[in-house]
Amino acid sequence: MTEIHRVPLQPIARGALTKLWIGLFAVVLVGGLLAWRALPSHVKVTTVTAGTGASPTEEDVALVNYVGRLPDGKVFDQGKQAVFPLQGVIPGFTQALMKMQKGGSYKVHIPWQLAYGDKGAGPIPPRTDLDFDVDLIDFRNRAEIEAQQRMIQQMQQQMKGGAPGAPGAETAPGAVPEAPPAGPAGN
Repeated sequence: MTEIHRVPLQPIARGALTKLWIGLFAVVLVGGLLAWRALPSHVKVTTVTAGTGASPTEEDVALVNYVGRLPDGKVFDQGKQAVFPLQGVIPGFTQALMKMQKGGSYKVHIPWQLAYGDKGAGPIPPRTDLDFDVDLIDFRNRAEIEAQQRMIQQMQQQMKGGAPGAPGAETAPGAVPEAPPAGPAGN
């Protein structure tokens, strides 16, 4: 026959259950704080004057007026009708521009992690948050900008020396210049 042995449970000491719950709460709280600190920093964009239409994408080039300030209010950079390829600026500025609309005015706060990070740049110390006032004047797709630049270059070449092969135009390297047209007959 089988015998069953009883193992007596020890009684819970007075206050031990409360201590267990407090310990569990503390572990959850510490874990939550660590998770919160690990979240990526975000750019804060506040609309001063709303714009209209679509927002730029990473493939676009923006035309903006801006003033950049350090946390103490000191201006570190500013520009009028500045051209910024969205892929050519700090990550926080790219994120901010992608939240704007043409014709709008915005206040932007960029945390240091999305600005110049641990290194800093010029007058910007390491680990410094940045604040900007930005007016998004316009934006265009990079392909449109490149097509416009090619067209402008062609027009400048035509104005400088005329169309290729025209009288007075520069001869391409290695090309044989054409003979000038013959003068009127009978001279």
